[in-house]
Amino acid sequence: MKNNLKQALKSNQISIGTWITIGHLSMVEILLTADFDWFAIDLEHSVINLETTQQMISTINQSGKSSLVRVSKNEEVVIKRVMDAGATGVIIPMVCSKEDAQKAINYVKYPPVGKRGVGLARAQKFGIGFEEYRMWLKEESVIICQIEHINGVKNLKDILSLNEVDGIIIGPYDLSASLGKPGQFEDKEVMDAIRVIEEICKELDKPLGMHVIPPDHIQLNDKIRKGYSFLGFSLDFLFLGEKAREEVIKIIRK
Repeated sequence: MKNNLKQALKSNQISIGTWITIGHLSMVEILLTADFDWFAIDLEHSVINLETTQQMISTINQSGKSSLVRVSKNEEVVIKRVMDAGATGVIIPMVCSKEDAQKAINYVKYPPVGKRGVGLARAQKFGIGFEEYRMWLKEESVIICQIEHINGVKNLKDILSLNEVDGIIIGPYDLSASLGKPGQFEDKEVMDAIRVIEEICKELDKPLGMHVIPPDHIQLNDKIRKGYSFLGFSLDFLFLGEKAREEVIKIIRK
């Protein structure tokens, strides 16, 4: 089956997803009622376990959407396990060099492209769909590198020189923190770093990605106007909490 996200990334078409951090399948089912293109299950900053991750992946895939997993780190075992669970692809945190990106490719792809060990699990239909999965993995699996350190900015051209890297997504909080200015997104040095990323992606005709944290469509639309095409839109607990706070504060209490 063709991966719509893969095609969108190749052609710089807009795709909008959101982050899942609450480890309950109902959260995925609720957010699937909104028209997101992809969902990123966050294993880096949540307590979601692998069993729940596989259930979420299955539900997302069956809906016809793309399931990404932001893994806890750029490490062989966790990447192999979420891919074997059936994930469309992975978001790799803290990619700072071409070597980091190549490691991710090695962990996602089978030889000869990568070095991933072969196992039979849900992704391979428990053994009867291995050949189909092998071809799908080569052509359709997605690798997104998270650029969230100034060293990743400095090495971005080298990172994007690897054909198997499908795109990047800016991690604004950690990027600003790597400059000693966590959360100071209006600081000139932080803004300059983001501007460099934008210019390089446009120069190389690569999809430009950003995780827009606030659940605010105005900020998201602003990024689209600036040329961003791979956009993470907020996350589950902010959508839940912001709406609750917005409405409760309007209650007339006598």
